[in-house]
Amino acid sequence: MVHIGNSWDTRLEAEWTKPYYRRLRAMLVKEYQTHTVYPAPDELFNALKAVDYDAVRVVILGQDPYHGAGQAHGLSFSVRKGVSTPPSLQNIYKELAEDIGMKIPKSGNLEGWARQGVLLLNTVLSVRAGQPQSHRALGWEHLTDEIIRQINLREKPVVFFLWGRPARNKKQQINNPVHLILEAPHPSPLSAHGGFFGCRHFSKANAFLRENGMDPIRWEENA
Repeated sequence: MVHIGNSWDTRLEAEWTKPYYRRLRAMLVKEYQTHTVYPAPDELFNALKAVDYDAVRVVILGQDPYHGAGQAHGLSFSVRKGVSTPPSLQNIYKELAEDIGMKIPKSGNLEGWARQGVLLLNTVLSVRAGQPQSHRALGWEHLTDEIIRQINLREKPVVFFLWGRPARNKKQQINNPVHLILEAPHPSPLSAHGGFFGCRHFSKANAFLRENGMDPIRWEENA
């Protein structure tokens, strides 16, 4: 049984006993035993631990965790303080600088966003070292579908950033008209120039939050 420690426990309680999750758990046990896998097992659900269900204001949905040593810690696109900023996050910071004039931070730690209700979620929550998307077919997508469906039920508006094809495939789970969906290519150097740069998602999200009576996200508070 997974324990998140907030209201996600109630929202996701039924998932932990479903056949897909039992298979996923068994495969993960084997993967951690036979390969180097990121993030650490106790960090797999850090995104949910950091942002309670009722506190979600923005969802930034990526693909899968960073696959380099010392990078992934359970929050999409984030690394711990002291870890070099990965290329995808460098591009996110470049877009922030162009969009809202934010000074590019030295730290790649995004826990400051999570504290403001930004759910930093990947579509797949684990990965083998050096093998991006290696856990794509293990079953994580069923769980993250359910997480998105649960947020879609919210009456209070939420902004969804869907970055990259796996994230954009989640759009079918979002049909509540109160929410705002913002789509773009993944900020990876391989795709950022195909429409991520210039998307202005950060200012659009804050404008939407203001229009709905909520405080904007202070994007400069990254850690």
